[in-house]
Amino acid sequence: MAPGDIASVNDHHKAQELDELARASANKQPLDWDPNYKYRWALPWFDERYKSDDLKDPPYEPFEHSDVGLRALKHPDPRAFLKNASNIDELSPRFGSVVKGLDLAKLTLDEKDELALFVAERGVVILQDQQGFIDQTPEQLKDFGRHYSARLHQHQVSGQPREHSEFHLIYKSAKVELNNYEKRLNYIPTVWHSDVSYEAQPPGLTVLFLFDTPPSGGDTLFADSEELLRRLSPPLRALLETLTAEHSGYEQSENAKKGGQGVAKRLPVSHSHPIVRTHPVTGRQSLYVNKGFTTKINGLKKEESDALLDVLFRLNADAVDAQVRVRWQKGSVALFDNRRTLHTPIVDFTGETGRRHGARITPAAEKPFFKSSA
Repeated sequence: MAPGDIASVNDHHKAQELDELARASANKQPLDWDPNYKYRWALPWFDERYKSDDLKDPPYEPFEHSDVGLRALKHPDPRAFLKNASNIDELSPRFGSVVKGLDLAKLTLDEKDELALFVAERGVVILQDQQGFIDQTPEQLKDFGRHYSARLHQHQVSGQPREHSEFHLIYKSAKVELNNYEKRLNYIPTVWHSDVSYEAQPPGLTVLFLFDTPPSGGDTLFADSEELLRRLSPPLRALLETLTAEHSGYEQSENAKKGGQGVAKRLPVSHSHPIVRTHPVTGRQSLYVNKGFTTKINGLKKEESDALLDVLFRLNADAVDAQVRVRWQKGSVALFDNRRTLHTPIVDFTGETGRRHGARITPAAEKPFFKSSA
């Protein structure tokens, strides 16, 4: 058989494989399918076609991004949107707020800009009694996210609604566990991270909400990475300001290929970002490394990189006075800024006690940068 004939046969087999996977994908129901479930549109589904190595979406191309919080800085009163709030509580003096009495679904364009600035300043903002927002159509929810970025990130491996790949889903029930934390080979299953920091342009303001929650458990911890940076000695901080670190999505992708979580839908990437990052709106600086995706510090020997990252990861995990704990309630929506926060789920419940089902809308932001405050 001539080489051209072999290539033709291989192409035929690949096309046949893709056709079979496409049929399997079309016939596959979302996980834990329940026709009577109110939020069945958001049940996790995996596109079987991506199980073929010959079908992978390309990495994201660069795009221009300008944070809408910059517009709010020009408003006469950048916190005017809070005038209708019935109550505003601080989770801690510098970090985290809980707001009652606002309707996210009815904010004006200016108020959405002001909300972005408030989230940048406070790190994480919990808006309560937002069932009307959560119960909107998928398109309305995506439109809310698009106010903050022209690009809504689509996760490289996670389950998604069948018709709406812009949502990253969280799901755990008696039948289904999307994130098998209990099966990890370590004592502590929680992993501090900033979402998809391996992208060239990771997310900024991020929206997270739950459709269904267990009676207790499943809280989320958030850490203030501005405060973590303040804890460092001046000499160490000065060193870190000169360094970049690599953030990699390869392990996450390979895990999916090996039968772990999800299906690898996009070619994995890694990117280097400044370890000290400047926020484009507030101008404040934060520590931008995380145990979930940061793999090495560029320019250092491996032993040096590992030791220094261990110091920074332990600071993140151990500085409980730089953390807040969010207990999810019906109708709660969390808005947090991935540029200046880290977070981790608390895995203290089983699917037998109730379903935990949520979605994340993830607007992409600018390429991380460092600008000296000196």
